[in-house]
Amino acid sequence: MNLGGEELMPGPEVKSDDDLVKFIRDVAETDYHPSCSCSMGHGKMAVVDEQMKVHGVKNLRIVDASVMPQIISGNLNAPTQMIASRAADMILGKEQLSPIKASFAFND
Repeated sequence: MNLGGEELMPGPEVKSDDDLVKFIRDVAETDYHPSCSCSMGHGKMAVVDEQMKVHGVKNLRIVDASVMPQIISGNLNAPTQMIASRAADMILGKEQLSPIKASFAFND
């Protein structure tokens, strides 16, 4: 399947399984907080819709930090838990809870 454009990596010189393994070992990296690789939305680069269903794939959802459309500046733990909680409600057919206004000392 050709999605258009030319191959950028690993390149035409990588032909065998051994070549591919060497390429992966040479360039693979890890990230402390990977996110945004399967962003939510309806644009050209979006992978999932607002129900976290994968575009064009039946009965598959992605429910983790990868659905975030942009990298956040804080820790991913709490937002990822909220994504998972909301997705569980969607899967179970529960309505979204109404927003509440929590009182804080600085906004009385």
